[in-house]
Amino acid sequence: MTRNAHIERKTRETSINLQLDLDSTLDDATIETPIGFFTHMLEAFARHSGFSVSIRVAGDTHVDDHHSVEDTGICLGQCLSKAIADKNQIARFGSALIPMDDALVEVAVDFCGRSAFIINGYSITGKVGSFDAELVPEFFQALSQSAAMNLHINVRYGNNKHHIIEAIFKAFAHACRQALTRNREGILSTKGVL
Repeated sequence: MTRNAHIERKTRETSINLQLDLDSTLDDATIETPIGFFTHMLEAFARHSGFSVSIRVAGDTHVDDHHSVEDTGICLGQCLSKAIADKNQIARFGSALIPMDDALVEVAVDFCGRSAFIINGYSITGKVGSFDAELVPEFFQALSQSAAMNLHINVRYGNNKHHIIEAIFKAFAHACRQALTRNREGILSTKGVL
């Protein structure tokens, strides 16, 4: 069974085309957004997750970046959920502790079919390039809700905004890779369903 998904989302604010393949052996990512730093973070996610990812985003960035970032989170979450539809054989849980220079970030995920999002230690405001740092929680909130997953992010420490945010995206990628690995038969739940 192939584990891939494709989502197209068009609103009056954004147009997003996202393709995801969890099992591709190609080191393949095509990321195009109008927000340079956000593109860089999505490239980091693709590279560190090991998933084949194509994301094309157009949005009303003349207003601000919020709609483009949040809607991309919605689409990525929908693709993750669609790609693992029956959740058969997945490890379900994943976690990663990632250092990046002065920053240390921990991310834990559970693809349980229920949405919960917690972020601790993140109080960054201002910009990284043209990117509003306050959009990081918005992106992951939208993603966790549309993927119906538990997502916990703990920023243990750090000073540099770029390093903290990049460590979050990389830790999320590694946690997802671990959680979505096929390593068992059946569904990892005492209920028998997720």
